[in-house]
Order: sequence, then structure tokens, then C-alpha cells
Amino acid sequence: MMARVLLASCAELPESDGDDTALPAVLGEVGVSAGWAPWDDPAVDFAAADLVILRATWDYPARRAEFLKWCESVPNLANPADVVRWNTDKHYLVDLAASGLDVVPTQLIAPGSAADWPDGEFVLKPSVGAGSRGAGRFGPGSLDAAREHLDGLHADSHVVVLQPYQEAVDREGETALVFLGGAYSHAFVKGAMLSESAALDDSGLFVGETLRPVVPEPALRRAAEDAMDGLGAFLGTDRRELLYARVDLVRASDGRPLLLELELAEPSLGFQQTDGGAQLRFASAVRAALARR
Repeated sequence: MMARVLLASCAELPESDGDDTALPAVLGEVGVSAGWAPWDDPAVDFAAADLVILRATWDYPARRAEFLKWCESVPNLANPADVVRWNTDKHYLVDLAASGLDVVPTQLIAPGSAADWPDGEFVLKPSVGAGSRGAGRFGPGSLDAAREHLDGLHADSHVVVLQPYQEAVDREGETALVFLGGAYSHAFVKGAMLSESAALDDSGLFVGETLRPVVPEPALRRAAEDAMDGLGAFLGTDRRELLYARVDLVRASDGRPLLLELELAEPSLGFQQTDGGAQLRFASAVRAALARR
């Protein structure tokens, strides 16, 4: 009997943002029946699926408690609900830094608390957010605007993340390295998004990105592998248990790779930025996950 997989999306992006719309056909080629369904569609029996894969659930930041409750109700969810709970709040970056990973310095500012403003440029963004919504870039000469942005996020009950801006992003962007079933698959570069020309896409759920494929140099590969190993040790699990992960790296002023994000909940995997083999590798990872269950 053919396994049944549901790819969870949202009402605004019912079949993803276009990057992985073709996944049902690719999965069908390896004997897996798959289809798209918004995560909050009451007509869909997610519990009956052999595997539910979070893909385009990008409306969750405004409904995180409801979303996490739904995740916990799904018996066969990838990635697992406890991982999603941890990873959908950027507090996780502080956890990973404390565990020894080289992370972009991260300050968490709760409502009612003041910021320790850095000397150079910095970024403010909500600790629960996706697609760069609510993120702003500021400098020493724009502290009034930064305070206004911080106050606005606090007024909406957000804990705010403050990180020094890494200037290398303006030159080379962020490098996103994708792992499927714990193994490296491919990489792509995301151009700087916190510019005056940045705008939300038509769905209103994420800032439009300029993407291009890349073969990452060894230093970035090592940093990404270290991040995956460190993540597995922190979570107490084999990294192969994670159906997908995306490690976003930037360079510090001295050239060291720094971890900016480690996305485990619903990241875009950049299938359109690489060869067709990446989707086949995804399909194989899905088959392996189904076999373990």
C-alpha cells in the first residue's frame, strides 16, 4: 500500500511559495502519495497521514500557540513538535551559543527591558517571526528610530532580538546550507534583505529574496557540519532523525563563519536554486523517515 504524506502549508500559500510545489510529483516517483493542505484546514485529517511535513506554514508567528497545539496533535510530524516549539523562538540561538557554537552575538530584550545598543550597525527583529517580517537595520545615528521600532515590537508583546549587523552580508549575502536526513544536500546564497528596497511578497508573509546557487567553500561547509553535530548533541538526537535543516551562515569582520539561523521548522529549501537531484534526495529522506515509522 502506498504511503500517504501531507505537505502542510497555509491559506495564503496553499502549495508553497513555488519553490517546492512539485514535491508531490517527485514523491510519487518513489512510491509516496503526497498532497498539499493548509495546516489549519478542519476538513483535513492530518492524524491519518503516515507523515506530515511542515513546508509553508508561514502564517504561524501571529498564531504560534494555536500552531504549536496543532503540531502536538499530529502523530507523525516532521520535524517533530518539540523541535518546532524550540526552533520557532529565536531564544534557541542563545541556547546554541551557550552550547559552544559560533553564533552571531544575540541579545534578547523582553518588554519592559532596555537595549544595550552596540557601537556599530545592528538588527532588531521579533524572537518569533519568519521571512524577515518585523526586522529592521539601524546604526548609531538612528537610535531614535531603533527605539521606536523596539517600542513597537514590545507593544505587540514581542521579545526582541538584537544582533550586530555583519557587514560582509552586503558583499556576499547569507549562505544557506541545506541538509536532508542529516546529510548535506546543496546550498544557495540569499542577498541582503534589510535594505530600503526590501518589500513583502504578494502573500504578505515574507520579504522577497534574491537567491542564487553556490558551491560553498570548505570553511562554510565545516561550520555547517559543526552546527549540525552540535545541534544533534544539544537535542540529544541523531541528526539523521531531522528530515530537513537549513544552516544560515554569515561572515564576521575577521572572516569567521557565524551561525545566523538554524532553521528546523518550515524553511524554504531552495530547490529552485539547485539541480533536480535535490528533490530526489528529499524524496529519499522522506522514504527513510517513513521506514523508521
